Amino acid sequence: MAEAALPTKTTCKISQELIECPICLNRFINPKILNCHHSFCQKCLQELVFIQNPKTGFIICPECREKTKIPVKGVSALLNSFFLSSLIDDVINLEDPNQRPKTESSKCQKHADQELWAHCDTCDLLVCVKCALLDHQAHTLIVITDCVKLFRQEVEAELMKFDECLKHFQRVDNSINKSEKRLQLMVDRTLADILAKEEEKVAKLRNESRLLRERVTEIGQERIKEFKSIRSSNQDKMSVGMEIVASVNHLMLHANDVELLDLKLKVMHNLTFHKELQFQTVQRSKSFIGFKGHDVVTDADIGEILEEEKWEVKTEFGKEGEGEGEFKRAVNVACFSDGDIVVCDYERLLLSTFTSKGSYKSTGVQNGTEDGKLKCPFDVAVTSNDLLLVIDGPDVKVYDRELRYIRQFRPSQNQVMGQSVLGGIAVDKKDRIAVSDCTRKVISLHNMDGSIISTIIHHAEIGNPCRLSVSSNERLIFTNYKTIKLVCLDFMGNEVAHFTGGKPVTLIGVCCDDAGDIYVSLHFGTVGTGEIHHCDASGEHFGCVARGLYSPLGMKFTPTGDLIVAERYSVKILHRV
Repeated sequence: MAEAALPTKTTCKISQELIECPICLNRFINPKILNCHHSFCQKCLQELVFIQNPKTGFIICPECREKTKIPVKGVSALLNSFFLSSLIDDVINLEDPNQRPKTESSKCQKHADQELWAHCDTCDLLVCVKCALLDHQAHTLIVITDCVKLFRQEVEAELMKFDECLKHFQRVDNSINKSEKRLQLMVDRTLADILAKEEEKVAKLRNESRLLRERVTEIGQERIKEFKSIRSSNQDKMSVGMEIVASVNHLMLHANDVELLDLKLKVMHNLTFHKELQFQTVQRSKSFIGFKGHDVVTDADIGEILEEEKWEVKTEFGKEGEGEGEFKRAVNVACFSDGDIVVCDYERLLLSTFTSKGSYKSTGVQNGTEDGKLKCPFDVAVTSNDLLLVIDGPDVKVYDRELRYIRQFRPSQNQVMGQSVLGGIAVDKKDRIAVSDCTRKVISLHNMDGSIISTIIHHAEIGNPCRLSVSSNERLIFTNYKTIKLVCLDFMGNEVAHFTGGKPVTLIGVCCDDAGDIYVSLHFGTVGTGEIHHCDASGEHFGCVARGLYSPLGMKFTPTGDLIVAERYSVKILHRV
């Protein structure tokens, strides 16, 4: 069997000059190559980076001072020196204690008196003449000088191949560098093109917006001018009338009996002026103007101005049932500041939440305690900071935005359980809570903590149920189911106005918009005949908002001005078009 090659003088020399790290002066451990082709231990480079300041992002070679960029993943991501690692492995193998020579020698280890003469390619060993004659007769033997010559030629050939590889690498790297620079130029140019197009589009949209705003302002100014002209004409007529009245009053005070009787016919004729006073009115429709944005916006068309108030169904959701997003008797609705909708189902004794577009979100409340459970929910309202108020039997329960129970209060503190029936709840802009008590025939005003502000007694008109709303001008509006009347009170309990529907109509739900106008739902006895009507704070009727509704009950406005209507088995969202 052929013997393993032993370390030679050359191998030992290589081990000292090539396999030691210039920093730690020990054999390389996980050697890494820098851009300048100098190699160092990975650990040494990591320590060097820490000393040189890692924030710079570069390693400065301690040999030549050339900079090498630190990879994103750190020093460990630098190129490995596989050649050095392989050479170190060979040296370690040669340093086996059992084969390590005590002195350097070119003598044959088997025949001490013989010089090493040739290299046996078959066994990959250096042999002397005797070894060649005795053990390697049929092997391929090459004289050492010729073998070294061939080895040098092979090394030179491989190095030339590497030179070609290096040239190819440089060509590829230059190509990548050029592509990178070109790409960056194209990215910058494309970004500039997009920004220019954006600015062009924005300029067109802004111009269209400006034209629309100018037109809205123009329409508003024209109508206000018309309103002022009519008001001025009416005031002039009234001024003439006031002058006549003043003159007659003066005459009646200062003239004697004879003079009065002498002027009787003239005075009485002048007093008929009021028959000729015809005051002009303005069309209520001219107090409305709106905007409808288009879903698809073109270069110069973002929407249209609405000069007449018309309503249509925007969305409808829900159906009869007891599943998610279904209702048995949806009696009222409320709306959070982000547009999310809460629906109160009286028969299922629960609340359901939906998005502003009618997509189902959740059902039920997170009660935490027995008090938080709903036993008989009938009406809901939302405060300015998105607290949900729920009428539940004789109590008002408060929940947060996620329908987690917070607290409750009882408007009729002195009433025995079961004797008080709450019919409606509403909140004004100052977060004052109004609650109608159908049994006691009162409307009570409360602070947010439930403490009482005032109590308004109105035995004649508070019935059961008693839907309730609060307008922006501090008016309490409620409907009487039995007397078919809508009543408007101020906060002192004085009746400001009322509106009678007339039999066989039934007034049910009521709500107010930001301008203080009143919207009331009417039912004519059979399903599919429901309507919603619009009137001002004084009770003047303006018109019908919607017809043919299944069974309109409670109503609320959204922050964007849409009207949400609970219709027993579904909920409709109406909007102006």
